[in-house]
Parts: sequence; C-alpha cells; structure tokens
Amino acid sequence: MIVVENIFKSFDGTPILEDISVTFEKGKTNLIIGRSGSGKTVLMKSIIGLHDINEGKILYDDRDFVTMTQKEKQDLRKEMGMLFQGSALFDSLTVEENIIFPLNMFTKLSQEEKTERANFCLKRVNLENVNHLYPAELSGGMKKRVAIARAIVQNPKYLFCDEPNSGLDPKTAIVIDNLISEITHEFDITTIVNTHDMNSVMEIGEKVIFLHNGLKCWEGSNNEILHSDDQYLNDFIFASNFAKKIRDMEK
Repeated sequence: MIVVENIFKSFDGTPILEDISVTFEKGKTNLIIGRSGSGKTVLMKSIIGLHDINEGKILYDDRDFVTMTQKEKQDLRKEMGMLFQGSALFDSLTVEENIIFPLNMFTKLSQEEKTERANFCLKRVNLENVNHLYPAELSGGMKKRVAIARAIVQNPKYLFCDEPNSGLDPKTAIVIDNLISEITHEFDITTIVNTHDMNSVMEIGEKVIFLHNGLKCWEGSNNEILHSDDQYLNDFIFASNFAKKIRDMEK
C-alpha cells in the first residue's frame, strides 16, 4: 500500500499539485487519470522520487519516503518495478539481457538463476522462445510484454505503469491491460497506472482518481465513474465515445 498525504508540488512558484491525498491499495489496479497537464505524471514521478515535493508525506507501507536517507531510498527502489511509456528497452541488448539487466544491477544471483528468472517472467507474460531476439525484431505489443517481464523480474511490491497502452492498437491494449491486472492480483502488488485511456479505466480501474489542474477532483471505481456528478470528470470521460456508448446502454 502507498499512502500520499497532503502533498504539494510546484515548479518555479507555479503550483502543479495542490493538497493531494490518496491511498493506493495493495493487490489492486490503481489508476490516475486526467487530461494532459492535469498533474498525473508529476504525481507519479513525485511518488517514485524523481521529483521532490514541497510539502506532504509519501508512505510505502508506513515508511516515509520523503524523510528517508539516500541509501534507504535506493533500497526501497529495489522493491519497485517500472513500465515506461515507450517500453524503454535497450536496443543493443537481447530480450533476455534486457530482462536480466535489473538483476545484474541489484542482485548477486548466479547466471543460471538469472536466466531461470527471466524465463519464468517471459512465460508469465506469454512470451517464449524470444530470448535471443532484439527489440527491433519485436512488435509493439511484444515490446510491452518484455517491458512488463523486466518490471516484475525482481518480485516488486510496487509496480508503476506510465501510459502502458501508448501506441498500441485497441486489441493489443486490452491484452496489456489484462496482463497488468492479472499480475497485480497474482503477486499482490500495489500497482499504479497513469492513463488517459477510458478503455483501460473501464477494463481494470478498481481504484481511480481523477486530477484536474493539479487537484484531486474525484475518487472511486470504474463501476462508479459513469455516475459521477463532477463536471470536470464528466467532460473528460464523455469525450470518449466508448464511455458514452456504455451510459447509453444503461438507459
């Protein structure tokens, strides 16, 4: 579980996040949604320590990330997995080498143990016999699955996904959404997903927070989101034909 308490973040005196409090629940897919510029990326980067906040607390299972020493933060980051928007695979490394990369950095496992772990993760994301391929030889969906395998290779307690469906066709996006959800539940991970994709919200949004101009305007589940009375949220979600069709079906 990750708890954010009353955090503020500004750049050059301009407020970006204002008094945001939220609990990201363990074993659930927690989604942060909002338009571009709403603050959702700054919030995620603040939670993982890429931005220093001006005020507030960020608690990882009651451990205050803000007051930790640099060494303590480095140790905590070993418990995190990160799925980047563009997959961020190393072009010069094979699939297997990409997945093993975090193990080389943070563990003392033998090469045999690393390979075994990489194979386990590849099997879990439904990719086998691709160990010696390079990223350039993979489709967009395959790259995302390799990136997920790398993100979970160290058995993380916390998984962060930044726009995981960016650049994917709708069918492949659903596959990635479902995979993230399955892994979250199977390994009881606290998963946080940044997205503006309403299809993802309706597929896997067990806990959803909506940001608008740096403020948390709404919090709930995907079962509740279509019935919100928040005007900013409604303007956001019903810009999507997908959401509009669902509400029309409920009438």
